[in-house]
Amino acid sequence: MSTFDTFPLDARLIEAVRTVGYVTPTPIQQRALPLALDGRDVIGLAQTGTGKTAAFALPILQRLLAGPRGRLRALILAPTRELAEQIHQAILGLAGATGLRSATVYGGVPMHSQRRALRGADVAVACPGRLLDQMGDGAVDCRHLEVLVLDEADRMLDMGFLPDIRRVVRQLPAARQTLLFSATMPDEVRRLTRDLTRDAITVQVDRPAPAATVSHAVYPVESHRKTDLLRTLLDRLDTGSVLVFTRTKHRARRLASQLAAGGHATVALQGNLTQGQRQRAIAAFRDGSARILVATDIAARGIDVSTVSHVINYDVPDTVDAYVHRSGRTGRAERTGDAFTFAAREDEATVRAIERALGAPLERKHVDGFDYAAAPRPQHPARHDHAPGARHGAPPPRRAGRPRTGAGGGSRRRIAWA
Repeated sequence: MSTFDTFPLDARLIEAVRTVGYVTPTPIQQRALPLALDGRDVIGLAQTGTGKTAAFALPILQRLLAGPRGRLRALILAPTRELAEQIHQAILGLAGATGLRSATVYGGVPMHSQRRALRGADVAVACPGRLLDQMGDGAVDCRHLEVLVLDEADRMLDMGFLPDIRRVVRQLPAARQTLLFSATMPDEVRRLTRDLTRDAITVQVDRPAPAATVSHAVYPVESHRKTDLLRTLLDRLDTGSVLVFTRTKHRARRLASQLAAGGHATVALQGNLTQGQRQRAIAAFRDGSARILVATDIAARGIDVSTVSHVINYDVPDTVDAYVHRSGRTGRAERTGDAFTFAAREDEATVRAIERALGAPLERKHVDGFDYAAAPRPQHPARHDHAPGARHGAPPPRRAGRPRTGAGGGSRRRIAWA
């Protein structure tokens, strides 16, 4: 199918598709849209950034146009507030001329404002926890629900959301259409979906691997040299926006502070922020006032910034699937991007698994002039009345290394497995 006119969509939706800038249906849209428009349950598997939102939003809106209006008929579940808001905005863009209403339900904002938005809404985009709170208060009436969508279904089911999802589903009509969309779907998670769908058709347009528009490389480096290596790379790279991934929210906060102290415009995105803080951080990253965003995997869900030129894995992701999601944040909208991974010796097994998923070895890169062999900085004890930098009975700390001159000069100790 070469255009959206080929699908049996209302003229108002076709016009909205043109207005928001969609031209040619993506492979997941070509294959999933006809099935979803036909009322079938669908499990849609495609890489991040390939148009899954429109693949479920358009069939929902087409179905709801027939009426009745003003009652909740479609529910979309998402793992994070950012992704829920992104989906909501996409629906608003597509539904502008139809009069259909969408509301969001997620934590970090007042319950009462969400209750007002839910009154008369045709579609709700929700995170499971806050949705259950609103259900418990009687603010959500699901008796007329016709469509359930789980977006980022692998994470929804694989990262602790399953009990909440089951509680939500128990309150939904059994006679409904269920759509699950995800970048990856491991076998053990796929088995769980059987309880949520009826005769679902699985649509997989490509193997769950990083996008072809992304180049991949590993920077072997000892853990204590990662921050200095990151600073060096950021100083040398002529980049757009840079998304840096850490394993923990504490490390995201600390690393962002360290980069900001070094003169890099940096914001952090992690689970302890208020909704206002999260929105301001994403806005700064999106408008370019912050060139670097340091984030954890879960906090980064829903970020859709086409100008991300580099994804840097400060910490190696725990799984191949997580690597796929991270690297999918760059190389979007037909742009090219780079995914760099800082790997210590203990990360060998995970790096090898990523290489198997890619079907090729990852290039090992080293930064000319960087002192890989520098010793860890000494951890100074708490000081009281001592002169600055002094320690009782201890010699002054050894310098981390001599400055190097010339490209490729000095020590570049390679990690044994690199």
